[in-house]
Amino acid sequence: MILLTGGTGLIGSHILVELLKTEPSVRAIYRDPARIQNVKKLFDYYSNDGNHNFDAIEWVKADVLDIVSLEDAFVGVTHVYHCAAIVSFGKRDFSKMMKINREGTNNMLNLSLANSIKKFAHVSSTAAIGGVEGKLTTEQTKWTQSPRISGYAVTKYSSEKEVWRAHEEGLDVVIINPSVIIGAGSWNESSMTIFKSIEKGLKFHTPGQNAFVDARDVARMLIQLMNSDIKNERFLCISENVPFKDLFQKIANQLNIKGPTIATPKWLIGFTWRLVGFYSWLTRQQPTITKETAHSAFSIMEYSNEKIKQALNVEFISVDDAIENAVRFHRKD
Repeated sequence: MILLTGGTGLIGSHILVELLKTEPSVRAIYRDPARIQNVKKLFDYYSNDGNHNFDAIEWVKADVLDIVSLEDAFVGVTHVYHCAAIVSFGKRDFSKMMKINREGTNNMLNLSLANSIKKFAHVSSTAAIGGVEGKLTTEQTKWTQSPRISGYAVTKYSSEKEVWRAHEEGLDVVIINPSVIIGAGSWNESSMTIFKSIEKGLKFHTPGQNAFVDARDVARMLIQLMNSDIKNERFLCISENVPFKDLFQKIANQLNIKGPTIATPKWLIGFTWRLVGFYSWLTRQQPTITKETAHSAFSIMEYSNEKIKQALNVEFISVDDAIENAVRFHRKD
């Protein structure tokens, strides 16, 4: 039996779709039952004839911070896919992220060791690699702590340290580090919110660059890694390095609307994140822009995908096709 955490999220739901093409059943952890219906929508979307294996998912209500609930979920399990995590760039969420991303991962690893799990897959992030602006980032890039490193990056780096600790204690592991993920899913969550912003008529763009990848690629490549003899390694998972201006225009083209045309000066975005931060402090609401996201908007980051391409002999879905797929799902939904 395969156990999956984060099954109702963007990555987890795509992994479920891919796994159930060959697996008779998969056990998936959830917290909010309302989100399960979103997974069914994804199965319906990817099924051409309406026949799919959504009902083969064994849903288990549990929490990665609740060891008692997790113990029941591990009964009869041989392989674990750990996708559950929280993404935030607000300072007030750092403690919560550290608990879920590091402590939650630690709980999953300790139970995997206790239950003699054969292999453990951990979904991390390019943020956990670190990287230096203007230089190609690979799996060998050394983590360097700096004021510009986001709290989210610290929590994902910390969770990876727990994975390597469990490996030293005898657990076979594999880590995948996706870049910014584009996929069929809600435009109200995580990286997909940029689609919603552009749909509403975003006018500004910034000169930064980042790497992007289709959720389908992350799912199929992680499964390939788990089914292979590869173990105790990590892999960057990125399709293309794309300037934000180009990405925004590609999304706008798919939506048949005008893309952002105004270049944002650095002083303006610096003023904006400070103003938004003050407002969010007064209202206790989540800031829509933070110091970390403002810095990212102007950073030119470049990541390599050579290691995973050579290891699995695979090619990536293009960013254009990833965007087209995300827009098609949104319109159907």
